[in-house]
Amino acid sequence: MLGAKMMELYLVGKILKAKGLKGEVKILPITDYPGSFLERKVFYVGKNEREAVRREALRGELRNGFAYLLFSGIECREEAEEAAGSKIYVSADALVPLPPDRAYLHELKGLKVLNESFEEVGVVHDVLKMPAHEVYEIQCEERTVLVPAIEEFVEEIVIEKGYMVLKRVEEFL
Repeated sequence: MLGAKMMELYLVGKILKAKGLKGEVKILPITDYPGSFLERKVFYVGKNEREAVRREALRGELRNGFAYLLFSGIECREEAEEAAGSKIYVSADALVPLPPDRAYLHELKGLKVLNESFEEVGVVHDVLKMPAHEVYEIQCEERTVLVPAIEEFVEEIVIEKGYMVLKRVEEFL
């Protein structure tokens, strides 16, 4: 386990199945930076964040949009098959630094949502992945509204100050 104090972990992938006989697993990356699977050496693997166990990547490769890793502690096909369905996490210090105009989804949750007059209308509760684009789930008093996370509606996001300004947000209220 992670120790007495729960470490904050971030989801980066999911184990789909075993590959080969020596414990290698096929992973679906859940990140804009799949190459980071080859750069990182430490991951946390488990059915959920609470059960995640620290594992070292002994070797890996990217192929056809999937990551294939061999982890310490998963040493045969049977152990790899048991790991299928597990999630792959990293600690905050292992996150890839983002350019100034990008943010991690967890950084958006909890932001105050302001209209174009800078009046607070709600708080970002979640960011949902949809087929065409992401959608902000915003808690506005007792209602939840969904606003597309596209340039047409997003005026600005200021992570450091804890807010985002949405254009035409009244259309969703």
